[in-house]
Amino acid sequence: MSIFEAIVLGLIQGLTEFLPISSSGHLRVFSAFFGWPDPGAAFTAVSQIGTELAVILFFRKRIWAIISTWTRSLVKSELRRDINARMGWYVIIGTIPIGVLGLTLEDYIESVFRDLRLIALTLIVFGVVLGAVDRYTRKHRELSDLTVGRGLVFGLFQTLALIPGVSRSGATVTGGMLLGFKRADAAEYAFLLALPAVFASGLYQLTDIGGDEYAGWTATIVGTVVAFAVGYAVIAWLMRFISTHSFMPFVYYRIALGVLILTLVSFGVLTPQSGATGDEAPVGAESEQSEQEEAREEPEAGPSAEPSASASPSASADPVTGWPIDPETGLAKDPETGQYRDPDTGENVQIDPNTGLPIDPYTGQPYDPRHDDAQGGAQDGAGQPTGRQQPVG
Repeated sequence: MSIFEAIVLGLIQGLTEFLPISSSGHLRVFSAFFGWPDPGAAFTAVSQIGTELAVILFFRKRIWAIISTWTRSLVKSELRRDINARMGWYVIIGTIPIGVLGLTLEDYIESVFRDLRLIALTLIVFGVVLGAVDRYTRKHRELSDLTVGRGLVFGLFQTLALIPGVSRSGATVTGGMLLGFKRADAAEYAFLLALPAVFASGLYQLTDIGGDEYAGWTATIVGTVVAFAVGYAVIAWLMRFISTHSFMPFVYYRIALGVLILTLVSFGVLTPQSGATGDEAPVGAESEQSEQEEAREEPEAGPSAEPSASASPSASADPVTGWPIDPETGLAKDPETGQYRDPDTGENVQIDPNTGLPIDPYTGQPYDPRHDDAQGGAQDGAGQPTGRQQPVG
């Protein structure tokens, strides 16, 4: 990932993290629009640390009151009824659901959940839900009305943010308004509730930065710093805005963006995994790229006297990218970024840490490219490669 890409994605992260329009969904979608590879779940999680640092700075007095009062209440029983002491427990309890589901669904978050069609649908569906709840619920409760049960409901709604396109703040605020909380109070608790989950997720994903990930350390740090600066300005603006306005402008935006994505996918301008493979052409150049790839593949369609001859050009390097072939995986590997590419399908892939095999970007399942080559790979009815490998086992 270049520094320019990191700045742009950091700007997007900062602009969208606190608005109910999904920051992770926007990072995924705009990468596809620009023809960039998917920045990955690790970049998304770590860059969110920047926006959460903005939360700490903006709510510093409130956070300090919660931490200090909650800590002292552990030994001083008279403080346990204080709202700040109770808020400490509510944040802890509300964080449990997303912690459990985040670890359980980790593989889906990094693969299946990043399908553009799913992101588009969640933008639309949860945008409609947000609009209906905002318009028709009675909002009369304040943070002092929080209870253990209500805090847990907030936490359950926060788990919906594991799906890119839902929006952490949008889901949590929707749950709060369903419980009758005012917009600003629901938003404040949503931001506080996100702190433990985002920091835990970001620290957990730190080990995935670099290596096979598209975003390296330098790009991730730059994106995080930009997200912090922009995020602070956005959160200050949003808290003022929702004091006197509804969420309907964001609802309209979510629906419009979702419809646009589905339209582009339907007409073939974007594929469901656009940007996820790293070899996606910029919008408008896809037809030309497809013709070039077909021209390259055409000579392979004819019979060959020697079965190994067709593989000889890629025995040491990928003929498309020029990347050297890694003998351990049978895949082309970018010497600069460590990105792997399957020369037979033209797809950039990630490596499964458990099996050491590449992960099919369409099915999310590991496969053995050398085994699939021997079997002829996955083919369509005309005997042409589909671009998808058969899962291992």
